[in-house]
Amino acid sequence: MLQSKMMVVSDYQGTTVAELTNLRRDIQKVGGDLMVAKNTLVRRAVEGADFSKALENFLTGPTAVIYTNNDPVPVAKALTEYIKKVKKTTVKGGILEGKQVSDKDIISIASLPAREVLVAKMLGSMTAPAQNLVYALSGVTRNLVYVLDAVRKQKESQG
Repeated sequence: MLQSKMMVVSDYQGTTVAELTNLRRDIQKVGGDLMVAKNTLVRRAVEGADFSKALENFLTGPTAVIYTNNDPVPVAKALTEYIKKVKKTTVKGGILEGKQVSDKDIISIASLPAREVLVAKMLGSMTAPAQNLVYALSGVTRNLVYVLDAVRKQKESQG
């Protein structure tokens, strides 16, 4: 948990055990985990970490900690989709790569495309100038061929 890329603290009050189990399964499918723990145990677990003071602000009331060592976007999506569906759980806040984030930040993270999609878009934008240059240069060559063909046809027709 201390090496997690993202930790989200959530209030699960009013949630049934079955609903919490479904949430845990959904989060595990995308590479995260959910842990229900007493606030004092969470404080002890993160004691000495750089983000322990930031996490302290969120440790009030019933607490579920969602964390992942993988891409945080799918985990945030699974959590926010669950919240929209059940409407009993709320996000208190969390830690993303050692920095404190609010509940609104978690929702913003959930709206991001997956890492693979972002990498593909970046690679596409990096190759676009080279593709455009090749297309432009091929256009010049193509036009030259058309002009030479027209000159050849004109000379053939003149004899």
